[in-house]
Amino acid sequence: MHKRTRELRQALIKVERLSRIDGLTGVANRRYFEEMLSRLWTNAVAEKISISVILLDIDRFKQYNDSAGHQAGDECLRQVATALQSGVMRDDDLVARYGGEEFVILLPNTGGEVVSGIAERIRRRIEELAIPHPDSDVSACVTISLGVATARIGQHDSPGALIERADQALYRAKHAGRNQVATS
Repeated sequence: MHKRTRELRQALIKVERLSRIDGLTGVANRRYFEEMLSRLWTNAVAEKISISVILLDIDRFKQYNDSAGHQAGDECLRQVATALQSGVMRDDDLVARYGGEEFVILLPNTGGEVVSGIAERIRRRIEELAIPHPDSDVSACVTISLGVATARIGQHDSPGALIERADQALYRAKHAGRNQVATS
């Protein structure tokens, strides 16, 4: 009986782990990101520390899919996800697929210029992948636009407001020409 119980526990752990991962890209999925944001938000408020998010979007991804094909689009998403993972440095940082061609990075106890520097390093890293983009008006290669937002000590309004500020910054980066970082 003990062996069967152990096998069932191991299977449950595996299912839980799989439920947190985006099947295509191998990074965390949105549901897990939202769970972690909620948990880390509570810690940030209690410990009076900053928490930041970087929301990013692959520039002109629909055109990429239309011209290169959906299999190439899937491979592009995988390569971007891998580059994002290598662009964060700490164990507590989390990269997640937010939806479609959009990703989010959660950076606890990080703020200000540090987050902007991380975002810029990631932007360059994606550019350096040199994935040809046959139908982009931004660049000959795949690029990303990034929006950065930080909840600083005493400004912990809500996780939703933090995401909204990052989304607004992302919107500004796109409207300013794409392939750049904007902060809230």
